[in-house]
Amino acid sequence: MSINSFGHLFRLTTWGESHGPAIGCVVDGCPPGLELDEHWVQRFLNQRGPGTSKNVSPRQEPDQVRILSGIYQGRTTGTPIAMMIDNLDARSADYPVNAPYRPGHADFAYDSKYGFRDPRGGGRSSARETAMRVAAGAVARLVIPEVEIASAVVEIGGEQDESRWQAMLDEARAGGDSLGAVVECVATGVPAGWGAPIYAKLDAELGGACMGINAVKGVEIGDGFAAARLKGSENADAMRAGGRFESNHAGGIAGGISTGQAIVVRVAFKPTSSIRVPVPSVNAAGEEADAVTRGRHDPCVGIRGTPVVEAMVALVLADHKLLHRGQCG
Repeated sequence: MSINSFGHLFRLTTWGESHGPAIGCVVDGCPPGLELDEHWVQRFLNQRGPGTSKNVSPRQEPDQVRILSGIYQGRTTGTPIAMMIDNLDARSADYPVNAPYRPGHADFAYDSKYGFRDPRGGGRSSARETAMRVAAGAVARLVIPEVEIASAVVEIGGEQDESRWQAMLDEARAGGDSLGAVVECVATGVPAGWGAPIYAKLDAELGGACMGINAVKGVEIGDGFAAARLKGSENADAMRAGGRFESNHAGGIAGGISTGQAIVVRVAFKPTSSIRVPVPSVNAAGEEADAVTRGRHDPCVGIRGTPVVEAMVALVLADHKLLHRGQCG
């Protein structure tokens, strides 16, 4: 079974491939009466778009979104919202059918699962699909106007000093290589009480949502792994009268439920797998050969990952606001 939908009450389904004619999504469960137009969605898509600097993929895609259903006179109707983006700059010749599997990419895994795949740009496994997550995240933000979501790259190639990043990116790009990155996303204004214990914990669903982003290999909530190196007395977020906390090691979530503090999520992106540096591999026939990718790719996919992380956080929070309202009023 191929699962292409996400969410409980606020649901997203995406479709399309990197080099197909278009990509798209359907957002279902959006409350009616919210002001929505293409300009609102486009402002977030522009933050993710390729071809904007030497630090991102040079693929020239305007990512101009069209809303096909679910709005009337500028407001949501409560029916499914369909959105679509045309693919205008695909170069399928960069991906020969008999090319060796790209280690680190999904080529081998897709063949192992389906016995057949679209090799053009990675097909469905391409990060091109994340444009529709960003579009859906723009709709989700309308459901949670009380929440502000912001993210930033806080580490590139293991280095936290921003002043070194450009030189590192230039070196990696010139050598046909790539770098990983860490993105931190902070959501403020989330009231206490969103989420659910045990099987729909807010932190678990945020973690799952962000792990589902292409190239993501790790997610932390609050102090994350660093919490394992603290004593209980150090890790505890002491409380004071008026609902005030003296720290936020928990990242705004306790017992799977929001505490009213800022929700802090950090997401680790691996280095882009499509690189010009030869990497030993095999082809579909099992013959050994070096994998070398000549297509257009990000030297650090995490840079364009920031709006995608924000979108997934927005989708989870919108879903849990509606779940909370459904149970608790």
